[in-house]
Amino acid sequence: MDRLITHLRHVDLGVPDYDRQLEFYTDLWKLSPETTDTGIAFLAAEGSPEQYQVRLRADAEKRVDLIAFGAETAADVDALAEKLGREGVTLVTTPDKLATPGGGYGFRFFDLEGRTIEVSSDVALRAHRKVEEGESVPVKLSHVVVNSPQPEALVAWYDRHLDFTLSDTLFSPHMGEMMYFLRCNPQHHSLAIARCPHVSLHHASFEMRGIDEYMRGTGRLLRAGVEKVWGPGRHLAGNNTFSYFLDPQGNTIEYTTELECLDEDTWHPSLHDFTDPMVSDQWGTANPMSEFVAKKSFNDPDRGVFVAPPV
Repeated sequence: MDRLITHLRHVDLGVPDYDRQLEFYTDLWKLSPETTDTGIAFLAAEGSPEQYQVRLRADAEKRVDLIAFGAETAADVDALAEKLGREGVTLVTTPDKLATPGGGYGFRFFDLEGRTIEVSSDVALRAHRKVEEGESVPVKLSHVVVNSPQPEALVAWYDRHLDFTLSDTLFSPHMGEMMYFLRCNPQHHSLAIARCPHVSLHHASFEMRGIDEYMRGTGRLLRAGVEKVWGPGRHLAGNNTFSYFLDPQGNTIEYTTELECLDEDTWHPSLHDFTDPMVSDQWGTANPMSEFVAKKSFNDPDRGVFVAPPV
């Protein structure tokens, strides 16, 4: 498929308790502080060529600053900006050189619900390395899931404007369709949209080297007393493992591995009933999914809606 967006780059968070968040993401979650300054930190995953995969920024209010995706060339960035402008999407910035680590060329815009999205190309590659056997550190940012009070409209928006493709849908006989998995490359999902009463971050997920490293990382968080939301287990949609935890600010973050890679020419989306235990967790090792577990990832309403973050 000829998409202008190629992959997920990073998620940027505004956090009130900056020092505590930075300590958590480096000491426990095991991201590497590539570049830090007063009140801002760019955190990399050891196995990824991306300059950073999480940006933390000190702010009076908790918010999602932006979600960033990559494009192959500057011409693709320009083409996407022109397309979005023509379709009436609000541009926050026009394509230009980026001042963030690694530079590059990109622009920002608001999605349907006011999240700031960045698309960029030509960002310098970071000197990364192969994560070794037994090393329980994130290889890369796998996917981001957002909460929406109008998920069907938001799915249609990402399809129409950014060419994201539906991979699968989760539903409940009592509540209807609840989560939509969207892809911008053969990976089962880089973005997912969950039904929720308000706009917020559902979770950010980080890929581990393999099952052993994923379990070691899960154990490290459990031993440290970090609140576990759900897991460890293995989903049916995407076939990936999951262990969900809350960071000190109440954002849900996930360790995962083995997210499914699809043959896009032959794949057809399925509708999965997540009240079926085998859909939620093929292994049967996770705590049962319930409305109380689900609400842990509703998060606080996002204060960054239709408010552009500092560069």
